[in-house]
Amino acid sequence: MYDLHNPEQSHFPPAKRPITEGSSESFKRVKIEHEEPEKTLHSTEHGGPSDAPAADTKQGKRDAAGWAKSRRGKAKDTKNKGRRRGTRDHDKDGQKEGEEQGPRAPRLPKKQSALLIGFCGTGCNGMQIQPDVRTIEGVLFDALVRAGAVSSDNADDPVKVNLGRAARTDAGVHAAGNLVSMKLITAIPGVEDWVARVNEELPPEIRVWGSVRVQNSFNARMSCDSRKYTYFFPSYLLIPPKPGSGFQRAYEQHTQSMQGVVPLDASAHPFWSAPESHSSSSMDDLVRKRMWRISADQVELIRETAKKFEGTHNFHNFTVGREFGDRSNQRHMWKIEISDPAVYGDTEWISVLFHGQSFMLHQRKMMSALVLSCRTGTPGQVIDELYGPRIVMVPKMPALGLLLEYPIFDSYNKKVTSINEKIEPSHPDYRPEIDFEKHRESIDAFKQTFIYDNMRCIEDRDGVFDAWVRSIDTYGGDDLLYLNPKGIIPAAAVIKKGDKRDNPFKEKRKFDLTSFPDKQGIPVIEDDEETESKLNKSRLEDMEG
Repeated sequence: MYDLHNPEQSHFPPAKRPITEGSSESFKRVKIEHEEPEKTLHSTEHGGPSDAPAADTKQGKRDAAGWAKSRRGKAKDTKNKGRRRGTRDHDKDGQKEGEEQGPRAPRLPKKQSALLIGFCGTGCNGMQIQPDVRTIEGVLFDALVRAGAVSSDNADDPVKVNLGRAARTDAGVHAAGNLVSMKLITAIPGVEDWVARVNEELPPEIRVWGSVRVQNSFNARMSCDSRKYTYFFPSYLLIPPKPGSGFQRAYEQHTQSMQGVVPLDASAHPFWSAPESHSSSSMDDLVRKRMWRISADQVELIRETAKKFEGTHNFHNFTVGREFGDRSNQRHMWKIEISDPAVYGDTEWISVLFHGQSFMLHQRKMMSALVLSCRTGTPGQVIDELYGPRIVMVPKMPALGLLLEYPIFDSYNKKVTSINEKIEPSHPDYRPEIDFEKHRESIDAFKQTFIYDNMRCIEDRDGVFDAWVRSIDTYGGDDLLYLNPKGIIPAAAVIKKGDKRDNPFKEKRKFDLTSFPDKQGIPVIEDDEETESKLNKSRLEDMEG
């Protein structure tokens, strides 16, 4: 037998023994026995034996010749010794995996469940769980762990319980109804009403309306047929730009080169023609704006323009990170409804209900295009122009006014109804319908206290919407020149990828917030240009709802 450490032997492998007929030793065994010294010799030819095992450069479980690899001479793999799949490297007491541990709690059965929730988004960085920031899902998941609906083994990663959501909301955006699905322990020992127990662990601005046992194949986002959002804004946003402002000067200069049009004369508008407006401050203007009431003709104008969103269109200009040719830009809006104006306190408000199959990231750009076109006398044709291949800058409306009403699951409900007709409610395959209307009374009370009252209080205190529209009016560059009497995008307003623009419009980050620490007027937040990170397609899809 060959011995690597015997100096009297040659450091070359011995010749292969011939296999005689009838030998009980297989050729495979001979092949491995003769190749093993070569591996050992190769690992020591650069300076003697090494404590580390030889690196195996072969891929898979067989070598280049097709023979099974041997693990002789390799270090024993103890990486996962004593470890259960899905557990942390350290337990709560800092004990390392693999060390002797006490008895584990008994495993409890989990069921695929849908949680119907509502929340005020103030103080949260959006719906979806993110590291190191407060989010709706993060707060909810922690409450489920504390209540016992999620086991300690799964407490470190929501992916283990298949956490999903029907609609994602941006930072600060509210939801009267949303749905998250995951595998939950619904029979918690010693807990009679586990939903009530979870609500005890949640702050009052986040509520679980109820739980529905769903099919194991249920996917919250893919099973959702459509969503309803409402946007609220003060009607004074429809007052034309202030005469002499940067926007008005750029508008007038651009319209001088356009033939056959009658530009908007803001100075002739009843609000700006009043004598007190000639030398008024922004605060003086805001007081008068809150007392302003729009006409019935203006309400009809915004309703007609909103119809341009209905149907299937390419919404690439109303989101971020999407090229014109991306098929996912095609979205279908079922209906846009605009309510009659209503006065709360001193301010008149208008609500716009969007019912769509799904919505792009930063859907508030749709509201911005609607409001800005109506207040500048731009024809509704500009909305059609924005569906075209040219890229322009469409600002986002403040997050303060956006509310997710609820997601709709008509197709799923029809599916389970057809199954339920053939079985009894006690049958294990019986699945209830997903219905937010069962909780309408609780939802409406929550909306009034935590969303409507909060929204109007912040606007009355800080004038967020007025600050936003003044940021539009002070801009005198080319980016917004598509707001003109013809409703046609001029070349000066087109954004070309990679080209640096002179005087680009700068978004203000403070308008992405719904709560402000400074209670002495407009929030003190550094103005900065909105910089959007480049997100891959799968990440964008996960951020949309």
